[in-house]
Amino acid sequence: MSQGGEKTEKATPKKRRDAREKGQVRQSTEVNTTFCCLIMFGTLYILWPWFTERLMGVFSEYLGTASFNQAIGGMNANELMGMVHRIMTTMLVALLPFLGAAMIAGITINIIQVGIKFTTKPLGLKLNRISPISGFKRMFSIKTIVDLVKSLLKIVMLGYIAYANYMQLLNEFPTYVGRNIYTTFIQIMRRAFLMALQMCIVMVFIAAADYLYQWWKYEKDLRMTKQEVKDEYKLMEGDPQIKGKIRAKQRQMSAMRMMSKVPEADVVITNPTHYAVALKYDDKVSSAPVVIAKGRTTLSRLNMTIR
Repeated sequence: MSQGGEKTEKATPKKRRDAREKGQVRQSTEVNTTFCCLIMFGTLYILWPWFTERLMGVFSEYLGTASFNQAIGGMNANELMGMVHRIMTTMLVALLPFLGAAMIAGITINIIQVGIKFTTKPLGLKLNRISPISGFKRMFSIKTIVDLVKSLLKIVMLGYIAYANYMQLLNEFPTYVGRNIYTTFIQIMRRAFLMALQMCIVMVFIAAADYLYQWWKYEKDLRMTKQEVKDEYKLMEGDPQIKGKIRAKQRQMSAMRMMSKVPEADVVITNPTHYAVALKYDDKVSSAPVVIAKGRTTLSRLNMTIR
């Protein structure tokens, strides 16, 4: 049997709303990273011909024979800065679709996980954050251990994929000597795409496991004790004892108002030992008698109460 101080109860809707107001939400950074990577590589795969044309244009214009002849002939500072500016502008235009896709993907996945909520409470100063004792506890907490294991898994698995593809590319590299630059570039990028796809597949599994863990941890942190649930119910609905007293007072006041109308009754119909009903009849107001009071007798005396 759980003790009163153990958090065994699921969080109430109010507790969840309060936690959200404080910035405590269920969110997996691994899901964000994986989703953004998939969108970026997907965009790169779709726009790959267009991106290659822009890169080849930069290479042919600024690394071609004309550029070398211009450099040999001498360039002043303004000409050099102008060339750098044109190169940077061209590269920025080429990268803009991918950067925009990554930004939109990041915003979208955060909205899907968290929703739209703006709060500054997480930015508030908390003294326990600068406490050495609290910092030491966080250093050896379950969250820190899980993050460490997750980071090690990513380093090992992604590092292995990168190393395996690098070794394969290193063996193929001598065959690229003397080939057409465009063809070589396409083959290298195809290898890069394959490596990125393998990494994304691994990240999907890591993100799924991290999401389940974040969901479990979020629900666990929001659990409440039985006493907290009772206190919250009292806070929202009112103390049952106070509400009972209020209802009793309301019944008493209603009975007094009803008793004050008894003298206006035209007739009182009674059961000799149990019930009494006071009726008033006015043919100008209603076609039938109206009950203005009712009650029951207790110990042979009329005690009008609300039923």
